[in-house]
Amino acid sequence: MSLAIAGMGWITPLGRGVDSVWQQLLEGREGSPATISEKLGSHECVAFRVPETALGNLAHPRLRRASAISRFAAAAGLDALNAAGLSVSSQNSNRIGLVFAVSNGGVIYTRRFYGDIVQSGAQAASPLLFPETVYNAPASHLAAILGVTGATYTLVGDGAVGLAAVKMAEDLVMNETVEQCLVVGTEEIDWLLCDAYRRWRLLRPKPPLEPFGRRPRGMILSEGAGAILLAKDGSIAVERVHPGAHYERRAQAAERLEQILRDFADDRIDFVISSANGTFIDDAECAALRRVLPDSAIYTGKPALGESVGAGGLWQVILGAQALRRSELPPVLHARPEVPLRISSARSVLTDARRAIVLNCGVNQQMAGLRLARR
Repeated sequence: MSLAIAGMGWITPLGRGVDSVWQQLLEGREGSPATISEKLGSHECVAFRVPETALGNLAHPRLRRASAISRFAAAAGLDALNAAGLSVSSQNSNRIGLVFAVSNGGVIYTRRFYGDIVQSGAQAASPLLFPETVYNAPASHLAAILGVTGATYTLVGDGAVGLAAVKMAEDLVMNETVEQCLVVGTEEIDWLLCDAYRRWRLLRPKPPLEPFGRRPRGMILSEGAGAILLAKDGSIAVERVHPGAHYERRAQAAERLEQILRDFADDRIDFVISSANGTFIDDAECAALRRVLPDSAIYTGKPALGESVGAGGLWQVILGAQALRRSELPPVLHARPEVPLRISSARSVLTDARRAIVLNCGVNQQMAGLRLARR
């Protein structure tokens, strides 16, 4: 028996709300680039940030001093529960699970905490900042706000960690540890983070992010959160979640991705939500898709939303679910016309679309995938 998506929440550089963000994607909009500078460095970085208006009505005493990553996660998680019509009470709090996917964590408060130590000594370190430096801070905040007492986990990984979190949630529900499981992926942006990706030669200096380019020019980092509530009832089924794979060298990535695609391609696949982000990942996914699913439509939302790393996998799942619900795909932005895949620079209709694959390859040797189906 497959699980289903009962509710979704979305915080992105295009704002808050699944329907609102989806409509903007259909219209071909993209995040506004924000310049980030720091006195520690001589160069500037560009990223897609969440607009301040997206969290305007989010008020809770626990979030007063919380980092941005925790506020994004709380907003997305609350929206997913509201969309599902699920209220947490003393009767069901221990039957609701919570699985978080993070990659870089609360880097803003971590930099502030250790920066104070370096500049003024250990006695200057703020005890108010330290709790926000740990990876499971967002999960702790949301569990406390909701009153959830069921299983709570935080997974740390690269861009594929969101789908790994969905796999863990599936295991929890299918093993009857919990009845529903909220899966949240979240990320925040800081100059230090952008500088790290620049030094790894994964960041491009300015937009646009060009998917499946002739040669990889790098990604544009972004922030936000995505949340899905997994349950046994819902219009979009999570038919199968791959246990994940890894590659030791970049040259192996296409082969591993091909294996994941073949595991899902035993039925007609109408479209694939790709994780192409302007890096070496694009070539690997392109090669695998051409060999296994040359006739399926391909969509990547990262030229419009940026690479949100820890939140990226959940964003892809939301994109796949929305495309199945609405039977259409937004335009793929900034792709060259000679890309050897079935992609469209215009809004496209998916007649009778039934199944989709979400394919995700991270930059640090992890990859994952899942298959969605319309019930």
